[in-house]
Amino acid sequence: MIDKTAVTTGPAGQRIPRGIAMTGLASAMFLVILDAAMVNLAGRTIREGLGLTAAELTIVVDSYLVTFAGLLLLGGRLADVLGGRKVFLAGMAVYLAATAFCALATTGGMLVAGRIGQGVGAAAVMPAALSLVLALYSSPAERTRAMGVWGAVAGAGSLLGVLLGGTLTQLLGWQSVFLAPVPFGVIGAIIVWRSAPAVPGRPGRFDALGAGAITIGISGLALGMVSASDAGFGAPSTGVGLAVGVVSLVAFVFVEQRATHPLVPLGVFRRRPVITANAVMLLVGGTLTSLFFFLPQYQQDVLGMSPLSAGMTQIPIALMIIVGSVLAPLLAKRIGLPHALPVGLAVLLTGFLWLAVDPTTSGFSVSLLGAFVLIGTGLGLGLVNATAMGVRDSGDGESGLLSGLVNAAQQLGGAVGLAALAGIAIGAAGKHGDISFTTAFLGEAALVAIALTLSLFSATRKRQAPAAVGTH
Repeated sequence: MIDKTAVTTGPAGQRIPRGIAMTGLASAMFLVILDAAMVNLAGRTIREGLGLTAAELTIVVDSYLVTFAGLLLLGGRLADVLGGRKVFLAGMAVYLAATAFCALATTGGMLVAGRIGQGVGAAAVMPAALSLVLALYSSPAERTRAMGVWGAVAGAGSLLGVLLGGTLTQLLGWQSVFLAPVPFGVIGAIIVWRSAPAVPGRPGRFDALGAGAITIGISGLALGMVSASDAGFGAPSTGVGLAVGVVSLVAFVFVEQRATHPLVPLGVFRRRPVITANAVMLLVGGTLTSLFFFLPQYQQDVLGMSPLSAGMTQIPIALMIIVGSVLAPLLAKRIGLPHALPVGLAVLLTGFLWLAVDPTTSGFSVSLLGAFVLIGTGLGLGLVNATAMGVRDSGDGESGLLSGLVNAAQQLGGAVGLAALAGIAIGAAGKHGDISFTTAFLGEAALVAIALTLSLFSATRKRQAPAAVGTH
């Protein structure tokens, strides 16, 4: 376990147990996951309340994800240059203000604007928080255990999110799901302000051109995919969106190669663990985001559940995310991180395949419970070990970069993966406004299968490399 009695130096020079600082930082992950879980449970009610189509609801969700993913790398760079605590507190202020604005939305456009603001704030908060965690725990073993705590907190956020999301939506309306997380954010910000180490920033400039290119690239891909759900993949709007996205991402690579202070020094991708971790997070991010977008609608539209019962029956997923997150560092210690990652992904793939063919037609069932248990366990194991693989070997001045990369990969996967799967699933339904949930779940299984293949290839290559013998 992490040594909670070890101390860190607070802003006033006082010695503070690291566990207190970790609690405040983990609250950021808790807040973001809590909010996302509650919004997903309220999705159907939001759609009805604001008169949105399925594609327009996808835009509400993706507007947050695109902004979050597009600015995460810049957020990580800001944390390295300006200092993690400053960036964390500024980002939290923006996030909380935007969250409160979402509760006041009376149109789809207002809600999209608020979700974009949430994405801006979260893009600063998440890499800054993770960079401060890495400053608290310096050894690879401690960092792996810290990622287990990080993942368990994410699972706790999901658990409370599905409990509160359905309850608040049914009793107080969808607006309440945006107001509920605000107190958690305020408390967490106060704890971080008083306890987190004042890690000094490093000299450098910001790659605004690179940040613009990657944000436009992600936005173009996501909007092109969303357009496909309404207009089809042959529509001009779809083609333009996808073309802009691809050209902008290619331009991003060229910008980074020539920038004096690149947003992403491309040399980090010479490290096999960084490549594997980010590829896995990209694919699993797509499955995670789309699962919690489609699943509540499936439960309410197909299985006839209320928002409250849909949330209650998702509790096994959240509980098993916590269990998987706690087990992930133990499994990594036992068999090595490169081998622990494929195990988690195999469990996750089994769960998605089970969900896709599950025969339940009404309410909840033991069969559905089995799929939920496997999915939750696989998510906990996979996400924690992929994150640990991506950040555990960060050097001086790299913690914000590598944490930003792994978070950006997950959110990029979520934004583009959700848009792509929504386009395919809505198109496969054959009726305007409907969703083919079987198609959606099979698509999620396909993404996990690709991630599993990549992780197995990486583990095999590492076992064959002489220099890697005995390395975990």
